[in-house]
Amino acid sequence: MNPLIDRRVWIGALFQPSSDSRKNIILSALENGFDTIVLDKKDQGFERLGRFRAIVLKDRDFFEDGESIGRFVELRRKEDELQAKKFAEKSTTVVISAKDWKIIPLENLIVHFQGSGSKLMMLARTAEEARLFFETMERGADGVLFVPSKLEELPKLRKLLEEGSPKLDMREGKITVLRQLGLGDRVCIDTCSMLSIGEGMLIGNQSSCLFLIHSETLESEYAASRPFRVNAGPVHAYVLMPDGSTRYLSELKGGDETLVVRADGQTRKVVVGRTKVERRPLLLIEAEVDGEKYSTIVQNAETIRVYSKGKVVSVSKLKLGDTILLKLERGGRHFGMRVEESIREK
Repeated sequence: MNPLIDRRVWIGALFQPSSDSRKNIILSALENGFDTIVLDKKDQGFERLGRFRAIVLKDRDFFEDGESIGRFVELRRKEDELQAKKFAEKSTTVVISAKDWKIIPLENLIVHFQGSGSKLMMLARTAEEARLFFETMERGADGVLFVPSKLEELPKLRKLLEEGSPKLDMREGKITVLRQLGLGDRVCIDTCSMLSIGEGMLIGNQSSCLFLIHSETLESEYAASRPFRVNAGPVHAYVLMPDGSTRYLSELKGGDETLVVRADGQTRKVVVGRTKVERRPLLLIEAEVDGEKYSTIVQNAETIRVYSKGKVVSVSKLKLGDTILLKLERGGRHFGMRVEESIREK
């Protein structure tokens, strides 16, 4: 498990010398894509600066929509560790600030919070400090309240979190079938990001095997590049999501997040701007891996590309016996979530 995945990140516009400095933290947080911001109780008017999840710190309690959701605890000496442990039994979230982690080891708190039902978050002021809290004892803290020592730390934290996206194990399959099909409804996924050569999305007929369908980042003699787009496949096909689940392509809509994957398996999350469904001629691609056969369907067009023999190749140039890049997965899916049972999809 990557220690940077699925961590809570609250940006704290707190403990600053002036109202302007707290306001600048909020603006910088929004610019860097953070959507949960903790305000001082006297700054609730700053919610007008943008649309975000606002949490308010009043004295030592965190409130959201008037309801207490956590407790702030400062640890100054070894005896304060007991206080933190008591709050783990009373509050859903405990945010801890400590002056000296040599006196109160973070490992002790991580062990105590396991199984308590309470989330352990740490006050961090730099991206590297946040990394340390996430990686301690592999499990790490559940999240951080990030009060940046400098505004420059916010883009560093964003970069750190993006680097923490999981790397997938990619395989090659041998193409056994290439068959033209009739017309069908296929889905283009237009993202709010510029995609690079080598990036695409994992799509397939079976959730146990998803094929890397390349983005439209390359021009052809027939069409200009659309570097924000993946011409993914028919409405029934699966697409891999950032949390490891799958969705049907027909379910995606503007505002959803989906996963972009590189040929080396590196991933990143992107926001879907829109999806476009059009009736187009289709092509069945079947590949064999370890004696098992899997398939996907794509639009039958020169502009649709996959990875074959280490290169980006148009589906119109594929031949039987060529290799194609894909991701295998054991087990099955139920409502898009991974389950350990035998499910056959043909």
